[in-house]
Amino acid sequence: MHYQTVLFDLDGTLTDPREGITRSIQFALSKLGIDEPDLTRLEHFIGPPLLQAFMQFYDFDEAKAWEAVNFYRERFKVTGLYENRVFDGVMPLLETLGGQGRQLFIATSKPWVFAREIARHFDFARHFKVIYGSELDGTRTDKVELIAHLLAEEGLDPGSTLMIGDRKHDLIGARRNGLDAAAVGYGFGSHAELSAEGPAYHFQTVDALHQAFLRR
Repeated sequence: MHYQTVLFDLDGTLTDPREGITRSIQFALSKLGIDEPDLTRLEHFIGPPLLQAFMQFYDFDEAKAWEAVNFYRERFKVTGLYENRVFDGVMPLLETLGGQGRQLFIATSKPWVFAREIARHFDFARHFKVIYGSELDGTRTDKVELIAHLLAEEGLDPGSTLMIGDRKHDLIGARRNGLDAAAVGYGFGSHAELSAEGPAYHFQTVDALHQAFLRR
């Protein structure tokens, strides 16, 4: 793994945000008169941009989808973002990468204001040079645009940069910007979803990802 720079997705790659996201989606839907008692039915919201997800999964028009996003944030910003946990093995992985002199960034479609608070609260912000995310108005929720923005802001060479993520959006964003991508199978994307995008690497566990970097 020769990459000098590594970009990490957040949800499903560094942390398991299942409880906080699904409970906040459930809260937003209840505000709109939709009862969904089964949180597992809401896990497909983890990864893609929320506005588009509400429009796709509940056939909301854009105005109603924004209403849902705002209800979601009402709960998420005070409770949901702390209903989260760092995947086992992630902290040692980040320590290794830092010790190898690689520079690390987060590239998430989640608003950066939430992503930075999560990283601060769970004590992994210190491993990253900058945490990039979307704006609250929806700007740069698309991973293609987000990664392009990050590369331009940091002056990075795509050829020496690797994107790591658990959903197709991460892999598409990498490919469209000329980056190699590593898919991780412990997050929320299915093997079929990830394999369809032809990532350069596919790791089923955090440990397998870690071992690949130890082999350099």
